[in-house]
Amino acid sequence: MKRKKRKKFSIIEEYKKSWDYIKKSKNFIYIAIGIFLLFLLIGFLIPAPKILADELLKFVRDLLNQTEGLSQFELIQFIISNNVKTTFLSIFFGAIFGIFPIINTIINGYVLGFVFVLTVNNSGVWELWRILPHGIFELPAVFISFGLGIKLGMFIFQKKKLEFFKDYFMNSLRVFLLIILPLLIIAGIIEGILISLIA
Repeated sequence: MKRKKRKKFSIIEEYKKSWDYIKKSKNFIYIAIGIFLLFLLIGFLIPAPKILADELLKFVRDLLNQTEGLSQFELIQFIISNNVKTTFLSIFFGAIFGIFPIINTIINGYVLGFVFVLTVNNSGVWELWRILPHGIFELPAVFISFGLGIKLGMFIFQKKKLEFFKDYFMNSLRVFLLIILPLLIIAGIIEGILISLIA
């Protein structure tokens, strides 16, 4: 009896599989982008109630305090660590009916809209252009993770639930390691350098 030859590991093939899965998941990624933009606009256009505004201001101040006095390298580490944690949890807690990534998308969109309002009020609308370079690599990674997290939660509606869960999970893990993680590392380096230069 002949043994089946084990396929050699190919990083190029793994990348192709990752991009194929992203393409197959594009509708879920579009949903994540839509929710994010909707709540960004809500956060930007509709004044937050005082209680909520106070909490958001406290959150922003706490975040600034955490990064105060950090060296450029430490700042890059902090940004990458935070983003990796957010995207990883958004994907894999998406298994619970996709609720966690949806909530995460809403919160992130709304908070960014609120930060835009603060920026415009304090420094003018042109100051927003200084924020844009930060999101070139970060936002695609975030949107992909939110979209895959939502899709992962959809296994529950399939007939062969366990089979679909395994398939979604393994594909999401591959995308996280090969696509999302490198994007977040690049984003963290760019953002850390930009913040250090501006500070």
